[in-house]
Amino acid sequence: MNVETIINYINIYGYLVIFLFLFFGIVGIPAPEESLLFLIGVLSYHHKLSIGLAILSSILGAFIGMQTAYLIGKYAGSPFIKKFGKYVGISDDRWEKVSRIYTKNVRKTIVIGFYLPGIRQISPYFAGITNIPFRMFFLFSLLGTLLWTIPFIVGGYYAGKVFHINPDYIPYLGMVFFILFLLFVIRKYIKRKKTASAE
Repeated sequence: MNVETIINYINIYGYLVIFLFLFFGIVGIPAPEESLLFLIGVLSYHHKLSIGLAILSSILGAFIGMQTAYLIGKYAGSPFIKKFGKYVGISDDRWEKVSRIYTKNVRKTIVIGFYLPGIRQISPYFAGITNIPFRMFFLFSLLGTLLWTIPFIVGGYYAGKVFHINPDYIPYLGMVFFILFLLFVIRKYIKRKKTASAE
């Protein structure tokens, strides 16, 4: 989907389009939502969008998507896993092991998982399936939503102010930011492993 199509949808349907893109990006299949958030910032600088309404629509879309996926996981996920998990190699022992690892690192996974396509979509379902307390999930998913949406939109806004950015190239910039973030995470992981093995 190109930039003109997105702008056209926003002109026709308003900020509901931003909400739906972010909502289904969380509940549905992984997509480069970072590119969309960055684009929203650039378009806001060029007065094609109100930055306040764009941020609000983005936050609500991602946050409500997280709560929806959590509730689906809580009420439909566990019976599904118990019934069909054995057919895809998810034994009770394996499920217990994964659940233990997830619940041990649940706060970090919910917040940092926003920056990782795939994890961003799986995390709320898994939180529901493993019966993470709703209040905890609510608070950390809200924190993660704010730390994920606002920096990308504000970054796009100021990048549009400092540089002349052709909106057609925004998806590529989103991928560059994602790759840089991924390299940073991998570097930290390798460094932590080396430190742990040295002890």
